[in-house]
Amino acid sequence: MDLGLQEKTAIVTGGASNIGKAITEGLFREGAHVVIADVDEEQAQRVVRQLRASGRDDVLFVKTDVGDRQQVEHMAACALERFGQIDILVNNAGWTNNALFVDKSYEDFEREVAINLWGPIHCIRAVAPSMIARSYGKIITIGSDAGRVGEFKEAVYGACKGGIITLSKALAREFGKHQLNVNVVCPGLTLPKNSGDAGNDSLWREGSHQSLIFQNDETLKKVLRQYPLRRVGDPDDIVPMVLLLVSDKTSYVTGQCISVSGGYAM
Repeated sequence: MDLGLQEKTAIVTGGASNIGKAITEGLFREGAHVVIADVDEEQAQRVVRQLRASGRDDVLFVKTDVGDRQQVEHMAACALERFGQIDILVNNAGWTNNALFVDKSYEDFEREVAINLWGPIHCIRAVAPSMIARSYGKIITIGSDAGRVGEFKEAVYGACKGGIITLSKALAREFGKHQLNVNVVCPGLTLPKNSGDAGNDSLWREGSHQSLIFQNDETLKKVLRQYPLRRVGDPDDIVPMVLLLVSDKTSYVTGQCISVSGGYAM
């Protein structure tokens, strides 16, 4: 199916690792210009080199902490300067540190809110005016089933993800008259395919607390029993839904929250 994404300009936050990397690659394969907004310069440049090896150079990296409004505004301005328009925003950057609520530091809480809630707010606010001016835009936020069902050791992270689901529904109503589509895709547990798919700043970096939890066979077996399809997600599982929702094939779909999680949340 031709999704008609050739020459569209897409921003992918956290676009250098895991799910974000797979989305970046998927958009690029479909012919879109891609802006990678990420804090991990080394990993992002690795992805840029990989994509440019195809012979195309229409991929741009802008170092961006999505929790910092000024950095986000700068990133959006760079995208407009380079490609002239922004058609697609994929709010993918996310972070958590699995721990009991009473054991977690306030620094962790603040980081979770900054990245997972303020990040999408900053990014949507930065790109929406130019989308509204053109009466065209596709905004996808990568949520989480933790924001739909509540998840053990992910209280504040889940609260943020629940918040962006409601934010997206409200903005779908507000932006609909301008022909903007706003939707949420909720993965379940989705692990990097290999160590090269997660940079040093990724919560899934090799040897990280988050990564080590799910390398434990007993833990993984317990997790898999909660998934009807009996497997965790692969980043490539998320990409087709995102590509479909940012295409004009789904121009009549907005304000929706769709889980791509092996049936974890229904």
